[in-house]
Amino acid sequence: MNSRRDFLQKLGLSALALQLAPLSNWAAETKTIEPAYDGPMLRVAILGLGGYGGMVAEAMRSCTKAKLVGLISGTPSKIKTWQAKYGIPEKNCYNYQNFDNIKNNPDIDAVYVITPNGLHRDFVLRVAAAGKHAICEKPMAVNAKEGQEMVDACKKANVKLLVGYRMHFEPKTLEVIRMRQSGEFGKIRFFQGQCGFTIGDPTQWRLNKQLAGGGSMMDIGIYAINGSRYMTGEEPIWVTAQETKTDPVKFKEGVDETIQFQFGFPSGAVASCLSTYNMNNLDRFFLDGDKGFAEMQPSTGYGPIRGRTHLGELNQPVTTHQTVQMDEMAEIIFNNKKPVVPVDGEEAVKDLKLIDAIYQAVKTGKKVEVSI
Repeated sequence: MNSRRDFLQKLGLSALALQLAPLSNWAAETKTIEPAYDGPMLRVAILGLGGYGGMVAEAMRSCTKAKLVGLISGTPSKIKTWQAKYGIPEKNCYNYQNFDNIKNNPDIDAVYVITPNGLHRDFVLRVAAAGKHAICEKPMAVNAKEGQEMVDACKKANVKLLVGYRMHFEPKTLEVIRMRQSGEFGKIRFFQGQCGFTIGDPTQWRLNKQLAGGGSMMDIGIYAINGSRYMTGEEPIWVTAQETKTDPVKFKEGVDETIQFQFGFPSGAVASCLSTYNMNNLDRFFLDGDKGFAEMQPSTGYGPIRGRTHLGELNQPVTTHQTVQMDEMAEIIFNNKKPVVPVDGEEAVKDLKLIDAIYQAVKTGKKVEVSI
């Protein structure tokens, strides 16, 4: 159990701190009787030491079941900096050419691939060949064919393939899912997912078709796609989509700027979603049923998630998403724990099939039937 002091620091409310002072004393008194975690520690190497890799590394400082023990990068200076910061031994550091040698390193259990999308497949195949569990950022690949190859390779190597779906462990998100499963919203009729921001540097990898696999859909759009599935509890059976491009210089051929897309579900429910690199303030989910609703805004951001339902505000605790994710993944790898919403490669392939269908609908202008 984390200390009450840490809890109060996160809240930053002095008045509430005073109210909770007696509880702080109680927590301090009872802390000694709580058993410390003594199970296996998931020892992770991060492959790709960029901005998000750094966020994961920082979050892992607070993990109780996972630990950063290795580094893989194409930039030697980054490795040196991270070694000093996180105390990583030289024997656990690799570059992109020699990291296949991790097969001989018993101190690394898993490799977390955090690189541009276009590199995910090849790196995960190498991780599997080395006999290590693979964790991969989302979207897992640039299309469903590549994603399935990754799933098959990990199965053949008898290692797990997990994907960084951090929202699948977020408390407010899980509460909405629980309410939907228990029928508190009634029959689900409609979902709306709005995901977007105004992208900056036109030379970055996210606007490079080869590295990104597309544009906004291959970055921020994955949240609305995946969210439509876990919020409704259904799998789409048809897709329609429309693309808008206002800047063909910045958003070159094959790099989408804005896509609106719609899903139809077996129950008759529909989803209306937006993925964009040209609008800010878009991070919202809305779920509507015939007995109630849920609205989340922000719905998928790195900071605190906020939401409300027809019953009032959601007040589940604020967590560091990546810390919870990595601890939960340790449980999945070591104890075969089944999360409420899957985070395995098969789950990711379903999203990739929908991305393929969205791009097909944009290209043809027709409704695309899907079966995932």
